[in-house]
Amino acid sequence: MEREAMDVDVVIVGAGPSGLSAAIRLAQLAMENDAELTICLLEKGSEVGAHILSGAVLETRALDELLPDWREGEHPLKTEAVDDQFLFLTKSGSFRMPTPPQMHNKGNFIVSLGNVCRWLKEQAEELGVQVFEGFAAAEILYDEEGTVVGVATGDMGIGEDGEPKDSFTPGYELRAKYTLFAEGCRGSLTKGLFEKFDMRNSADPQSYAIGIKELWEIDPENHQPGRIVHTIGWPLDTRTYGGSFLYHLEDNQVAVGFVTGLDYQNPHLSPFDEFQRFKTHPAIRPTFEGGRRVAYGARALNEGGFQSIPELTCPGGAIIGCAAGFLNVPKIKGSHNAMKTGMIAAEAAFAALNGSGEKILAEYPAALKKSWVWDELYRVRNIRPSFRWGLWAGLVYSAIDTFLFRGKAPWTFKQHADHTNLRPADEMPKIEYPKPDGEVSFDRLSSVYISNTNHEEDQPVHLTLKDSEVPISINLDMYDAPEQRYCPAGVYEIVEDDADSGPRLQINAQNCVHCKTCDIKDPTQNINWVVPEGGGGPNYPNM
Repeated sequence: MEREAMDVDVVIVGAGPSGLSAAIRLAQLAMENDAELTICLLEKGSEVGAHILSGAVLETRALDELLPDWREGEHPLKTEAVDDQFLFLTKSGSFRMPTPPQMHNKGNFIVSLGNVCRWLKEQAEELGVQVFEGFAAAEILYDEEGTVVGVATGDMGIGEDGEPKDSFTPGYELRAKYTLFAEGCRGSLTKGLFEKFDMRNSADPQSYAIGIKELWEIDPENHQPGRIVHTIGWPLDTRTYGGSFLYHLEDNQVAVGFVTGLDYQNPHLSPFDEFQRFKTHPAIRPTFEGGRRVAYGARALNEGGFQSIPELTCPGGAIIGCAAGFLNVPKIKGSHNAMKTGMIAAEAAFAALNGSGEKILAEYPAALKKSWVWDELYRVRNIRPSFRWGLWAGLVYSAIDTFLFRGKAPWTFKQHADHTNLRPADEMPKIEYPKPDGEVSFDRLSSVYISNTNHEEDQPVHLTLKDSEVPISINLDMYDAPEQRYCPAGVYEIVEDDADSGPRLQINAQNCVHCKTCDIKDPTQNINWVVPEGGGGPNYPNM
């Protein structure tokens, strides 16, 4: 069936902080210059914010530039940071450490980033941006010269067997003069761009972590609005990078999360279970006793930093925000950088639309390199890679880099692909995790339940395998099937139907919370995450 098409000036894929900021800035420029501009923003979640998951403490630098008067009206930035604590945890105790200067949060706000995006959507729509929710961009459109000319949404109503159902509706083509890819960390279309245009050729491999988060309503006596606590140490060993956060929002709510670097070596490690046992620590558990867990989610995040930034433009397209990787790891923030990159790309696109009409938005990377984003990431470029030597060496180097070199050391450490670090299971110690107590620690399936995750069951599995034999012949045999542990949603199971047929991998795609960890950590890169039907996935409230 032939697809319908619509011609627009700019299509933006993804309604996160960068995509929304790009849309708003484009619309502002059109209004300021009395120009006609058609801007279309696609969001694969059921609504804007449904798939957004972050800590989050928001630095308002980019927001102040984008919407200078934002404080004067209604907005979701309710809780200003008032207190920073940085703790080192041992198995049974803790001690306070000096808060690194990058982690000082005076003037920042503890927010639900999903709610911030919902609010930014309103600002975009007021400026005339067309926002299409529940439509997943599944395909990049190219012309005969190989220039990006837009995207197509996925077909709806395809059965698990790959055949159209009675409800079949073909995807929709959005043809644009410029396409901005704001898919977030490990975007599926962005991955295709990297390969087609060799955009990672001059960059180090991207490095990632998985962040797992819960939202709690706690006893008012334990609640301190504006309080921020970060921890390192237990339960992770000193060779595994990671740490936690507790952010006290308004209304007796606390966001708690645990981040594990995906360059870990031990295939027996389970980031989900590390998070659950972290909450049982004597310094942490009292915050949650008597409280109620109300939401759960997980998302991969970029940690490669400056040396992992790819080429940002290709003919007809540009990559913005976390799709390219602008997280400041020592600061534990990326939304301000994502927003600013979207704004800069928007300015470059507007200039091209009203000037040269060049296919490649060369002004975008040129302007970015002159911006505060570039300087900020350059100064912290060596801190995350230094932890490959272990926790203590990383802390010592980070202090030297920060206070002695002030981020301007005459060297730049290299990054390595996370999936290459996994060691064979028989070379690494097994980890015995305690059973969840149902009070502060929980199992995967009850967690997925409160993420409000849903997918149409009769549709093709969106977690695809390049080779169906690899999960057993390599992953199980060599690594004890690590996908059963690095997935925070119980998507992957090794099952044995009978003794004669042997074990097989079962993919419970219905559980997928779209974190992308499997696409990143699979040791042979055999798992390829593609978009499911539009609107499928988690529906995060206040995350």
